[in-house]
Amino acid sequence: MNQTQTSTPVGYMQRMRDYYLALGYNNPYQWAYHESVPFQALKKPVTQSRIGLVTTAAPLKADAGDQGPGAPYNAAAKFYRVYAGDATRDDFLGISHVSYDRDYTTADDIASYFPLTALRSAKADGHVGELSPRFYGLPTNRSQATTLNQDCVDLLAMLQKDEVDLAIMVAN
Repeated sequence: MNQTQTSTPVGYMQRMRDYYLALGYNNPYQWAYHESVPFQALKKPVTQSRIGLVTTAAPLKADAGDQGPGAPYNAAAKFYRVYAGDATRDDFLGISHVSYDRDYTTADDIASYFPLTALRSAKADGHVGELSPRFYGLPTNRSQATTLNQDCVDLLAMLQKDEVDLAIMVAN
């Protein structure tokens, strides 16, 4: 930054509230807040734990248009239910359904938003015990009530079924 430039913070929180009202909602956006968080300490070392990867990236929808790297925002690519995929395969996952700064960020490197390859390397190097046989997708376009009462319940059931000790969430 040169001497004539100033650094002014972006009023992100107020922008979101104003945007929410402009969309026609009768109250400003409310961010989730919890007095207590249901996290717990690991019962065994990470090197002995089963790791599950949770993502908000979307599986390919054949009839939803461009979803690849550099694709413009694509609401048709959104998904509405928790899903699981085979963690031993390298299937397409995209982020065209989320808003991100497409001028300065691309989706060329799936490892930047879906680090399954890095987790496989960590397992091979002995840094983690094992990987869950599945990875898990969590929708981003829900109300807080639906997220808490449906999506989180569905995700937790899948993680428990796969006996996951530690879940890593990469939100896009």
